[in-house]
Amino acid sequence: MTEVGAVVVNHDAGEALMACVASLRAEGVGRVVVVDNASTDDSIERLEKADPQTQIVRSAVNLGYGAGANRGMGLLADEYVLVSNPDVVVHPGALAVLARALDDDPTAAIVGPLIEEPDGSRYPSARRFPSWIDAAGHALLADVRPDNRFTRRYRMHDLPVDRSSAVDWVSGACFLARRSALDELHGFDEGYFMYMEDTDLCFRASQAGYRVQYVPGAVVSHIQGLSTRRRPYRMLVAHHRSALRFAARTTKGWRRLGLPAVALLLGLRLGVVASRQAVVSWRGTRHRRD
Repeated sequence: MTEVGAVVVNHDAGEALMACVASLRAEGVGRVVVVDNASTDDSIERLEKADPQTQIVRSAVNLGYGAGANRGMGLLADEYVLVSNPDVVVHPGALAVLARALDDDPTAAIVGPLIEEPDGSRYPSARRFPSWIDAAGHALLADVRPDNRFTRRYRMHDLPVDRSSAVDWVSGACFLARRSALDELHGFDEGYFMYMEDTDLCFRASQAGYRVQYVPGAVVSHIQGLSTRRRPYRMLVAHHRSALRFAARTTKGWRRLGLPAVALLLGLRLGVVASRQAVVSWRGTRHRRD
């Protein structure tokens, strides 16, 4: 298998970070770089004891996911680079399957695995670049009617899981990328603090003539939201800001006239989702008091 290095971006992941690095070692990854974004827990101290060979990069501030990953990638010289959340566990054989997908297709820059939720269901980690209609429909309906046709099209619910497929983008929670392509693309756009940095990277890859592939023969498990649940409102704001940034950076010509409407829609959606989160938090607090 082609030499693979791994970058894990950590922020208060606790025990999950140990499991993530252990799964990478079990897959034969020799160089693991963990970029710690100002964690307040003891995850890094515990990792240093459990796996002293891991290279730790400590940041005094939370750089964001893409910026953290870029710091780690700069320390690796491997031909292929795995980028991962700290709460991901790579299943046996997954890395070899991903590496083979890059080996077999020189035009592929990024390949993503099938990502399983904690309950074993498939997370929609491979998606399309949404049209404005699909984006609006998804933004308005996804939370109340997850099975609406706009969300289904955007999340590629019809994607086969028995073979690899060319897709628009794959989740940054875990993917394998060709180092030469990452260098050409200058890594992640650090203007995204969280969310959409993966979409943006894959978009720029496609613009540069590369392919992005979804490889369901490789499987990883992902416990989502370990750090985001601690700061739900900050993450909601980051998500919507990133969506607006991506729209502004990828919209050309006369369509840019519609960007104020996009900003308004995203602002309204942020208000609705934040209000719903506040109600859920209030009910949870009340329940604990009772």
